[in-house]
Amino acid sequence: MTDVIIIETNLEEERLDETIALIEAADGIVKGVVTQNVKVVTPATYIGKGKVEEVKQAVEKTGAEEVVFDGELTPSQTLNISDVVGVPVITRTNLILDIFAKRAFSSEGKILVELAQLRYIYPRLKGRGDSLSRLGGGIGTRGPGETKLETDRRHIKGRILSLERSLADIEKRRKLYEERRAKNAVKSVALVGYTNTGKSTLLNKICKSDVLEKDMLFATLDPSTRYARINDKKILFTDTVGFIKDLPEELEKAFASTLEQAKNADVILNVASASADFTSQFAVSDEFLDKMGAYGKRIYVLNKCDLAEQICPEKYVHISAKCGDGLEKLKQTIFFELYPNRKND
Repeated sequence: MTDVIIIETNLEEERLDETIALIEAADGIVKGVVTQNVKVVTPATYIGKGKVEEVKQAVEKTGAEEVVFDGELTPSQTLNISDVVGVPVITRTNLILDIFAKRAFSSEGKILVELAQLRYIYPRLKGRGDSLSRLGGGIGTRGPGETKLETDRRHIKGRILSLERSLADIEKRRKLYEERRAKNAVKSVALVGYTNTGKSTLLNKICKSDVLEKDMLFATLDPSTRYARINDKKILFTDTVGFIKDLPEELEKAFASTLEQAKNADVILNVASASADFTSQFAVSDEFLDKMGAYGKRIYVLNKCDLAEQICPEKYVHISAKCGDGLEKLKQTIFFELYPNRKND
């Protein structure tokens, strides 16, 4: 476990809660939060000189081993803050990449994580030799490893090309699988949505399966496909990695590959949590799906209704996957979206 101080420049309460949850998912412990509403960016350190000193004092007082900046910094800004506070500084992107590295178990997942990390690091290598050597062994250092990161740009570019070729081979095999599925007239449903909205629990309830369920961000990274029989039809269901706000471009590319099943699905279940800002969660998911060209029929599902402290609009399908409430209605909604001609049976 790594003790961490957060630098928060986005003052929305839900954003800070999300950052804390990300740190906990990466085996970190939050020891303090320093906030600043940045109106004018300080070129050298992004936040003001006085705030950097405040972070230093928080580090010294708590014994924190790392600072997490909830946003993006240039390599020089990262170094400059680290020089003052005396511990490594990582960004929100480093944090998410670290969680991905921790949760990648399949060969495809490991390729995607390394590719995303190298794509993120490659344009930032110039002048970063010193900062890379300071990362140590805390949060944000899992993945390709220090020896790979400290090699020259040419080697990293070659590694990126090699990983892209491996990924292209995997995507070809997936495409063949999708063609066989379509030929056999098997319908498919993709579960997508914001991270930690209960998609894996929903998959397990519908398909009577045992996919990992955990109350944390990005518990699921590798897609899981199971089947269920609804009425007289066998239907494939795929659980996918969750979305999150302000995802960097390198991570968007990684997400796009894992979400190919959603792109080809006959129906997409967009799942949000009734106990959170579900309007924003639906919007984040829709934006990403539109960007990647996933235009299948969408059913908007509000999960965790048993925990809701607000009135939920009737236009969504209300369920509690954990308690089993509303699941039969959802299954029939899915069935008639897939087989509209059966409504008159």
